Amino acid sequence: MRPGKRPGKIWICAFELGILACLIILSPIRPAWAQAAPVYKVDPFWPKPLPNKWIMQGVPVMVTDKDDHIWVMNRPRDANPDETGASTTPPRTECCIPAPAVLEFDTEGNLLKGWGGPGYVPGWPAEGNPRPGAGAEHGIVVDREGNVWISGSSRGDSIQKFTGDGKFLWDFGHRVPRPVPGEKVEPIPQNNQNTDVFPGGVFFFNLDEDAREIYIVDAKRVLVYGYDGNFKRGWGGHGIPLSEIDNEPTPPYDWKSGPPPDQKQFAPALHCVHFAPDNLVYICERGSDRVQVFTKEGKFVSSFFVHPSTISRGMECGGPGSTVYGMCGTIYNLTFSHDPQGKYALIADGTNDKVWIQDRKTGEVAGSIGDNGRMAGYFHWIDAIAMDSKGNLYTGEVDTGKRVQKFILTNADGKARSHPHE
Repeated sequence: MRPGKRPGKIWICAFELGILACLIILSPIRPAWAQAAPVYKVDPFWPKPLPNKWIMQGVPVMVTDKDDHIWVMNRPRDANPDETGASTTPPRTECCIPAPAVLEFDTEGNLLKGWGGPGYVPGWPAEGNPRPGAGAEHGIVVDREGNVWISGSSRGDSIQKFTGDGKFLWDFGHRVPRPVPGEKVEPIPQNNQNTDVFPGGVFFFNLDEDAREIYIVDAKRVLVYGYDGNFKRGWGGHGIPLSEIDNEPTPPYDWKSGPPPDQKQFAPALHCVHFAPDNLVYICERGSDRVQVFTKEGKFVSSFFVHPSTISRGMECGGPGSTVYGMCGTIYNLTFSHDPQGKYALIADGTNDKVWIQDRKTGEVAGSIGDNGRMAGYFHWIDAIAMDSKGNLYTGEVDTGKRVQKFILTNADGKARSHPHE
């Protein structure tokens, strides 16, 4: 053995071990078992151009199905004259024609089907109203059998069920009479104890297919019906019984002085209902910038806020086309991250034009996607959010956004997991 050889090698080994020790000391900032927050990049080429000179309009809701098809609820009557020149006789311009209300895409961005729209069947959302705005086609869910359930958010609307090809199957009912054209429409007082009708239509609903139940969020309550349309149970904010829900308008608050009050009652509008992987029920409470979590029997579990410095309700809230005030509330819809536990809630915030990534149990913010803008990966009034079995994210925009986008999950684990109704 030559002098100096072995000590040099030992020194190198010690140096290497020293580096390794440092790495071991530094790396536990995130334990090995911790679930990293999802990371996304936009696919600027999704979807592909629509056929037939069709143009997309406001997209309030979108979902995926068991075949990884993306179903979009499109509002054709949102179209403005400068978008519909090809629909006149003779055509005024080269393009365009409002696309049908129900659009089915594959993950590559190909349009597979399009059907539905004003007058499609009796009872279609906002029947007889040529310009209903947000009070039009609103909800969409696709069940395991491929049936498409839609809802509308105008007075006299309800839920209707169709085959995937658009054949009418069933009507949920529970409607109030539609307004008579030309007559003044009087406001309907709240009655959160009445489970027979939905005066303002059905904005958001979901299906528990195993239990054959329909979950509907309305005013200040969550209501559950069977597939036969019969009422089964319901509850209010923090799990209070229907009998304890008040029927008064939710008062405004001084948003400049702090977040919304952590009140017991729900503050409308309730803007989504979803089931997490552990079967807990997540309710989007846009009127309080808050998510509330329950068991399926209505027992309150927890709640957390989403960017609560954003005004959630009051006189300084604008709507579509407002030139005075912006939108209010931060909880437009949500889905759950692709890991088996769905550790994070991905929350569409149409006021801040972001997707917030928050721990769904603690509410801790882990990141965000997008910002206010028109470029790929940015949003204007994001309202819809959905996820496919690979964890890729899909979003839809209303107001003048009028588009859908796809975001690819870059740190996926390579495993397919279905995200039904999301």
